[in-house]
Amino acid sequence: MSEHILFLTGRLAESQLRRVLTEMGDAGFTWEIQVMGVQVAALMTADMIRRRLTDTRGADRILLPGRCRGDLPALSGHFGLPVERGPDELMDLPGFFGRQRRAPDLSRHDVIIFAELVNAPLMSIEAILAQAARYVADGADVIDIGGLPQTPFPHLEETVQALKAVGYRVSVDSLDSDELLRGGRAGADYLLSLTTDTLHLADEVAATPILIPAHPGDVDNLIDAMKRMEANNRPYFADPILDPLPFGFTASLARYHELRRRMPDADILMGTGNLSELTDADTAGMHALLLGIMAELNIRALLTTEVSPHCRSAVREIDAARRMMFAAHDTQSLPRDFSDALLGLHHRRPFPYDREEIATMARAVKDPSFRIQISEEGLHIYNRDGLHSATDPFALWPHLKLEQDGGHAFYLGVELARAQIAWQLGKRYSQDEELTWGCMGLRRKEEDLTVQCGPGSTRRPPSHTEPS
Repeated sequence: MSEHILFLTGRLAESQLRRVLTEMGDAGFTWEIQVMGVQVAALMTADMIRRRLTDTRGADRILLPGRCRGDLPALSGHFGLPVERGPDELMDLPGFFGRQRRAPDLSRHDVIIFAELVNAPLMSIEAILAQAARYVADGADVIDIGGLPQTPFPHLEETVQALKAVGYRVSVDSLDSDELLRGGRAGADYLLSLTTDTLHLADEVAATPILIPAHPGDVDNLIDAMKRMEANNRPYFADPILDPLPFGFTASLARYHELRRRMPDADILMGTGNLSELTDADTAGMHALLLGIMAELNIRALLTTEVSPHCRSAVREIDAARRMMFAAHDTQSLPRDFSDALLGLHHRRPFPYDREEIATMARAVKDPSFRIQISEEGLHIYNRDGLHSATDPFALWPHLKLEQDGGHAFYLGVELARAQIAWQLGKRYSQDEELTWGCMGLRRKEEDLTVQCGPGSTRRPPSHTEPS
């Protein structure tokens, strides 16, 4: 027996919701629609639904618009059946039900992230702990303390011990053998990087070494170091070194492939900074590609940096990419429709409605509140007085007649600017909501996400939400 779902909506969205559900055909459930006596579905509240919905019509589940706010667990208890939110846009319903069936688990991964503090000798221990906490919050598993050539690091031991005391795993990254020994003796978990010339350091400390070739590109030399570690029954990670574009990157990828072919069970690490830091391009796509390559080659550790400002979200991006690629490999599915975390600039389906569909919604509006939507053709703003479209917000201003309403003009200016950015980039725009940037956006405190609306008041501006 198929599931029966009751969809709650507003008057403006009813006909489109009915059309979308009808076009879905045999979706594995039967359905009914209940209009809740409001024009805009997003204006429904849990209290309103509890008061007005007196007959659930034998439903097994109630589905609300994604922007409907309120205590859904309380509603579920009141009606004695699950009450859930659907997608923000009703045009996304087919994808919503498809994703529900697949339900990828993004809680798992199998890649260790080493996040490097490249200027650690110049940082205080307090600054190191603060940056380490940010790295760990973003997904790092190991804090890598980077040394600097010809730069004293008198507080190296104290740094290692302070990080360990907080509970972090620590690696020491230096070209100075003495610093590597000091770090290992202070309790570091890993040492970066040893070669056949410095492999004897591994005999003096318990830290796991990351091995690199004694000469650039020499895979045979790297394998020799690996076999010597295996002969001593010692764990290690091997790193053939990823070279920058366009100076050896392709050949270095081939070395990782060759190393995996010749050492099928070895633990391998890839350092990504030579690509992300040394290429003036957005890094999310780079990290998705590199983590996909790592999944194919069974590479289980990665070293990254966040030195350049354009790499400031590298750890978050890598964390998202490792989870996506693990899920894709685990489910034998392409890494699509798993997450929006790496879609900062674009959206898979940026324009849920075309201009004609928006015009149909506009004709049904009977109140003065402005609704803003975008389509592939541009920006659209409408209320009971008509629909106006343009690609430049300034072209819309003469039609709004807000010269005497500064507050409303300011609000619409902000919203139209967001809509224009979304239209230009091909992003999803939802009125009254900030644009989303995946895991690339700067993290902000909750109080920064609100606006002051009068003395002593901190809240969102009045809603002018589009139909959903």
